[in-house]
Amino acid sequence: MQRQAFDWRQAGRRVVLVPTMGALHDGHRSLINLARKKVKKGGVVVVSIYVNPAQFNDPQDLENYPRTLSSDKKICREESVDIVFAPNNLYKKEESVEVKENSLTTRLEGVHRPGHFAGVMTVVAKLFNLVLPDFSVFGEKDFQQVAVIRRMVRDLNYPVSILVGPTLREENGLAMSSRNVLLTNDHRDQAAVLSRAIEFSRQSIGSRSSDLKRKLRRLIEKQPDAQVDYIEFVDTISLSPVTKVKKGSRILLAVKIGSVRLIDNGLL
Repeated sequence: MQRQAFDWRQAGRRVVLVPTMGALHDGHRSLINLARKKVKKGGVVVVSIYVNPAQFNDPQDLENYPRTLSSDKKICREESVDIVFAPNNLYKKEESVEVKENSLTTRLEGVHRPGHFAGVMTVVAKLFNLVLPDFSVFGEKDFQQVAVIRRMVRDLNYPVSILVGPTLREENGLAMSSRNVLLTNDHRDQAAVLSRAIEFSRQSIGSRSSDLKRKLRRLIEKQPDAQVDYIEFVDTISLSPVTKVKKGSRILLAVKIGSVRLIDNGLL
């Protein structure tokens, strides 16, 4: 892969990477379309498909993660992807180096999924080193992840511009996610409460964060199989908690619906 990437560089072709863990859906299609628009016909769109074990802190979650490589390749063909990079393994035996960030990862997903972001950053660093992209596309749904990757690019001087695609939603408001295939029909209906919580927050500008979080927890946990992991209102840039909900801040939440853990966020 790296040798091919050097050839693209020498030929003056711009390269955009869309990193995924597979189980592609319409949200991924939109990211691929964004990638193509950025580099147009003369550029190269690379979609990586790799279920990264280093970012899972729950072995059962890793085992259950959907793997649909054949249908993923079909989607990539339909979207005119130039290269599908689907390695069997990106780690050597006894690797002792990983990439960590010590500020943005100390809250939210970083607290609830220890080691997750070190796994994400390490695999993205590997992909950047192998594909040598000019641009890389990520989805807004994983908002904290986007912030962490941007920080990595800034602090480690990667010559990569990060593009962010908007969250796509299903008809009931549920954010599109590869994990949605694990939901039963009933749980899919219950999961729509996450987007309702975001909309409720938009109607509650000026509220104290602590008061609104209590209201949202009650709203969400009225669903019979919903359990809140966290609800936080944060500054969009620093991800620091805000005490008062104001326009321009952001809600981030993680909720288990049955055994499936979902995350979502929204700009207020």
